[in-house]
Amino acid sequence: MALRRLHRRLVLDLILAPWPSPRPMRLSDFDFDLPEDRIALRPAQPRDSARLLLVQPEQGMSDLIVRDLPGLLQPGDALVFNDTKVIPARLSGTRARDGNITVVEATLHKRAAADRWTAFMRPGKRLKAGDRVNFGEGLDATVVEKHDGGEVLLAFDLSGPDLDQAINTRGDMPLPPYIAAKRGEDAQDRSDYQTVYAREDGSVAAPTAGLHFTPELLTAIRERGVSTHFVTLHVGAGTFLPVKTDDVSEHKMHAEFGVVPRETADALNAVHAAGGRIICVGTTSLRLLESATGEDGVIKPFADDTAIFITPGYRFRAADGLMTNFHLPKSTLFMLVSAFAGQATMRAAYEHAIADGYRFYSYGDGSLLWRAA
Repeated sequence: MALRRLHRRLVLDLILAPWPSPRPMRLSDFDFDLPEDRIALRPAQPRDSARLLLVQPEQGMSDLIVRDLPGLLQPGDALVFNDTKVIPARLSGTRARDGNITVVEATLHKRAAADRWTAFMRPGKRLKAGDRVNFGEGLDATVVEKHDGGEVLLAFDLSGPDLDQAINTRGDMPLPPYIAAKRGEDAQDRSDYQTVYAREDGSVAAPTAGLHFTPELLTAIRERGVSTHFVTLHVGAGTFLPVKTDDVSEHKMHAEFGVVPRETADALNAVHAAGGRIICVGTTSLRLLESATGEDGVIKPFADDTAIFITPGYRFRAADGLMTNFHLPKSTLFMLVSAFAGQATMRAAYEHAIADGYRFYSYGDGSLLWRAA
């Protein structure tokens, strides 16, 4: 009897004992070595000739090209594209104060009003509220507020379409820093750094998975019986900011504005109801679609900011597949693909891609990932 009571006591102690907390995800969990020569400085020509790594969790990988995509899909599937259009959001100018002239550069980040943009400014520390900045040819602005990390709120003298036209005339294409550090922006980037289906002005970075598509590839996809749908997420410059916290959960994403139209939400819900799969083209499409989807898996119309941060452990509600490029070490995007297909799977996929000469980042090659069970 004494042994039985002792056994009950031990079992009860085990049941009531607090479970150990899981180890927080560390930034180092998402690090890997990438040779400099793997960073693509120009896109493949033609666009759909880029390489495509098919990643199927628990099944393996296959080396293909983007033009093979229609054969990887089934009739009844749906592709979701981000139709945002990149604006020439990098502006060079001068700030005058007390007779001193300082050269400054602004990368517009997010529109705040018809005449206002938040921007990352360099040198941000030398600016203060009330400063006037001239970007040339009648494009002037006032620094209204200063935020952390060199971010400011600019109030322009122009507004609405007049401001849009002035930015389009004066601005440069905001190439990612890992390209801009190696070469300057040129006329070719005006077309290279834009998807063929871009139509909604507002991004300061391209939804780069979409750069692989050509009109001919889109036609082949539709002829396969795969439907195509469009959402809009205006990508901000915050997408290039490094994660600075060792504990990944402490990182804060920059908010970006997105729209999922009602007709798109209804059409995608019908795809799932009929047994089809939803494949997001790019992490921006996926993040927006997941923001618009409830716990019940129903996609709802959406028009709001999203700062969703997807890391391993996230339960996906809408996306079954993801087409995406290869991302930076320790980036929020590598965390997202690790959540989608599994950390071990993606580490193996990136090791294969590096060893086999795949080209990385915005102008690089692509991958098609199926969601881990």
